[in-house]
Amino acid sequence: MASAQAPESSATSTTAAPSPNPPVAVVCVGMAGSGKTTFMQRLVSHIYTHPDPTSKEPAVSKIPPTPPYIINLDPAVHHVPFTPNIDIRDSVNYKEVMKQFNLGPNGGILTSLNLFSTKIDQVIGLLEKRTQAPPPVKEPEQTTVEFMTNSGKEKQPAAVQQQQQQQVKHILVDTPGQIEVFVWSASGEILLSSLASTFPTVIAYVIDTPRTTSTSTFMSNMLYACSILYKTKLPMILVFNKTDAQDAEFAKEWMTDFEAFQAALRNEEEGGSFGGDGITGGSGYMSSLLNSMSLVLEEFYKHLSVVGVSAMTGDGMDDFFKSVEEKRAEFERDYKPELQRRRAERDQEKQATRQRELDKLMKDMKVGGAGTKPKKAPRKEEPETVSDAEDMDDDEDDNHANRFDDDDFDSDEDAMDPDSNLKQRYSQALRDSGAPSSEDMSFAKYVQTAKFT
Repeated sequence: MASAQAPESSATSTTAAPSPNPPVAVVCVGMAGSGKTTFMQRLVSHIYTHPDPTSKEPAVSKIPPTPPYIINLDPAVHHVPFTPNIDIRDSVNYKEVMKQFNLGPNGGILTSLNLFSTKIDQVIGLLEKRTQAPPPVKEPEQTTVEFMTNSGKEKQPAAVQQQQQQQVKHILVDTPGQIEVFVWSASGEILLSSLASTFPTVIAYVIDTPRTTSTSTFMSNMLYACSILYKTKLPMILVFNKTDAQDAEFAKEWMTDFEAFQAALRNEEEGGSFGGDGITGGSGYMSSLLNSMSLVLEEFYKHLSVVGVSAMTGDGMDDFFKSVEEKRAEFERDYKPELQRRRAERDQEKQATRQRELDKLMKDMKVGGAGTKPKKAPRKEEPETVSDAEDMDDDEDDNHANRFDDDDFDSDEDAMDPDSNLKQRYSQALRDSGAPSSEDMSFAKYVQTAKFT
């Protein structure tokens, strides 16, 4: 009876574990000084003040909003304007890493990420435990008095609300300002692939809008975003930050209208402000390269979501969360099957390698001499005439030194025990060579027989 109930309970626990709508992980990357940490703080504030993050106006709900799960992966930051749930600084001491390994600032960040990536299984375990769907709420049993007076039903919605607010909907990840340390390192790939294999993951590439008004700087940012997209193979959102200082409409126009970008490039060349500093003049090679790159990246722009936000004022945060929901659906539709295919290929390769090693081991075990059954020698033919008998006696005298006793394998019991046959053959070889037998193996007798000088 107990064995019949065990699978039922396990099936109930497994069906309650997966979330019907898994949380989305937003990984913020960007150049140093682009405002990633301030943008993260604004994301947290927007989720707390907006029960529906996609709405523009804040609202007050009876159900407290679910706080996001925050991960800080910057080991060199001194202060963050939010409280992370998982902080790399709690596991790795950045200054001690630099001192012990004699590293510089970037090498210390990279080594700290490498050390933290060794605990990625624990991080994913915490995320899965925290983001799983809450178990179903059991209705409290009514007492006789409550049943007769029709009371006690008011407590049930509060219990349901208290249970529903425990599920996390957003996972926010803050990365170091040295973008190449995170994106192009092995530890960054491990962290991103582990997140993407468990949750829908979106890359938010934060761009400093006031620094992107120059065509050359704009194109450099677009090339970097393109390389990150094809390196991570995850959905990406271009976030033009600091729109309170510089409106991002010019960037959106350059991405959608090639002629507008050409006009801006031509104005910079004629005005002598090529590069955005107003010091150096334009270059024919540089303008030709930028024109060509804008044509090449036109297809790249079509698959990106572009939003302009202000981390200081909170403007545009609703558009960002709308883009996040769109990229979540895109991840489930396009990216998740590709990830599952690559995971299946890795599993098949591991299985094939394991099978080859097993076959090789079995082959080595079959080839061993002690484990093989010796072949039975052919039976001696009976001579028909006297001359045949004399010839056979001569052959036996010539091959006497290379012949073994075939009678050892006559019985089936001896043939089934190759170790005893090997022992008998070894003893016979010792007797033929004149060496001492196993019955007289004293050291003095051995020295006399060997005649050591």
